[in-house]
Amino acid sequence: MNTTTTGLTTMSLVCVPTVEQDKAVAFYESLGFEKRTDTPFGGGYRWIEVYPPEGNTGIALAPPPPDSGSVQPAVTGITLHTNDIDATHAAMKELGVDVDEQVSRMGEPVPPMFWFRDPTGHTLMVVES
Repeated sequence: MNTTTTGLTTMSLVCVPTVEQDKAVAFYESLGFEKRTDTPFGGGYRWIEVYPPEGNTGIALAPPPPDSGSVQPAVTGITLHTNDIDATHAAMKELGVDVDEQVSRMGEPVPPMFWFRDPTGHTLMVVES
């Protein structure tokens, strides 16, 4: 299929269920993300979008679906890029982020990478590009 058939052109957001939205916003802002949207949403929640400073695809820190109970941590599949994996890993450790103990180096053609967990326990990946 092509875009003339579907109309799809870009990816704008990835939704991550988040109960403690203020805590999540503070976490992502500490990593350098920018909060670009914060709008009231039913049930006392807000629709919040955070973006990396040079990114056009954001993370929606969305309230969980109604009657879903507690949010279970998930491997999000979200991959973030850095130019210096070792400096980013060290900076995140210094901030107290739950990061892997060390950078994974599998050799060419796989770039160096590590995983980290947000306050809900969702896992994201950082890759050197």
